[in-house]
Amino acid sequence: MTSYQILSRKYRPQTFDEVVEQSPVVTTLRNAILHDRISNAYLFCGTRGTGKTTLARLFAKAINCEHRTDAGNPCNQCSSCTEVTSGHSLDVLEIDGASNRGIDDIRELNENAFYAPTHGRCKIYIIDEVHMLTKEAFNALLKTLEEPPKNVKFFFATTEPHKVLPTIISRCQRFDLKRLSLPSIAKKLRSIADDQDTQIEEEALALIAKKADGSMRDAESLLDQALCSLTTPVTYTDVASMVGIASKDLLLQIDTAFEKGDLGAAFSIAHEVYSQGKDIPNFIEGIAEHFRTILMCKLGTVSHLSSAEMALYESQAAMYSQNQCLAILDLLNTPLLEITKFPWKQIHLEMILLSLLRSRTILPMDTILDRLEKLQHTDPSPAVRNEPSTPEPKTPEPQPVEKPPLPPKPTENFSPPVQQDEKPAEKLSLSDHQKHERILRFTSVELNGTVKK
Repeated sequence: MTSYQILSRKYRPQTFDEVVEQSPVVTTLRNAILHDRISNAYLFCGTRGTGKTTLARLFAKAINCEHRTDAGNPCNQCSSCTEVTSGHSLDVLEIDGASNRGIDDIRELNENAFYAPTHGRCKIYIIDEVHMLTKEAFNALLKTLEEPPKNVKFFFATTEPHKVLPTIISRCQRFDLKRLSLPSIAKKLRSIADDQDTQIEEEALALIAKKADGSMRDAESLLDQALCSLTTPVTYTDVASMVGIASKDLLLQIDTAFEKGDLGAAFSIAHEVYSQGKDIPNFIEGIAEHFRTILMCKLGTVSHLSSAEMALYESQAAMYSQNQCLAILDLLNTPLLEITKFPWKQIHLEMILLSLLRSRTILPMDTILDRLEKLQHTDPSPAVRNEPSTPEPKTPEPQPVEKPPLPPKPTENFSPPVQQDEKPAEKLSLSDHQKHERILRFTSVELNGTVKK
């Protein structure tokens, strides 16, 4: 019985032509081999699963290959290539920087570097996660890195290049690998599924590619899990259940409840998500991705959907305005940061859904300002109060005969009369700026209420 080989190892690129979406790096490495301009050290940076170690191993294999092709690819047939592929080469040594991070390990490496290669052209050290080395270990490596023995090369790979000492980076040729796009990952997964003679929906592959977050290794691991745990044909619903995210039906229920103004749907949706054991932060991220796609449809910038998904999202986008999509995305930003601090996950999800559904009645600020401008131009009362008035001549009236004042009655607590302002009308009148300020205060308090148009 032969041992099973996982997909990420079985379908690892063995030539430069098989590397996905890293053309600038591949072109530079090919030219270095073809023109014999190989540097002492190389640093491969990038997120997980983008091909850092794979490119370092391919480059080392091509350097020591006995019959490499005219395009710079290794033959994968000679003894050197087979040894590198199996991991038993004495000339290409792979070191884990997390396990061999001390100064004693680097001292041993420096001593062994002076030994000649066994039968290849160069002795190559591939140090993975090189940022894990200590500062003392980096300093011990500096002299050997800058002036290595003849035919000794160093290839470094790291996910955190900012932790590598600048003195090390300055002695290396640095390559920054980008995240892989969703179509490229889905295309590679389709070729693997066809080679495995497995039926799987395109939407399921797209979901796996999206869940991988730009990592080919993560995508291949998820595909391996799907092929092992699910029956063929593998559907989108099966993969969504496997990775623990909510199906599209729940997202469509949110759209329907928003259109109808049904606040009660928030409790039923939250209960269904919680009772099924779904990951609530993932569900909130799914809602944010849903409204992001709707907004992209309204802006005409969406390009990653199939024809069927595009038709679905265009129909859902008709339920929302652009301002509503922007308001909902702003609303979901804070819960994503605070979900881990809230002890009652279901209640927190209900509050989020209620706020989302109530946002249907919120007026955007620009609409409120427009209405205030219209109110200013249509209300004539401030202008009337502010206009200077010319007093009209009055006819003299007969003066009444003054009577002598009566003596005041004795009281226990006598207080002088309060002098009233001579012009109360002028004090009650407000300027336009004060009126607008008061209206804005009122609207800021009442924004979450129902505003009648």
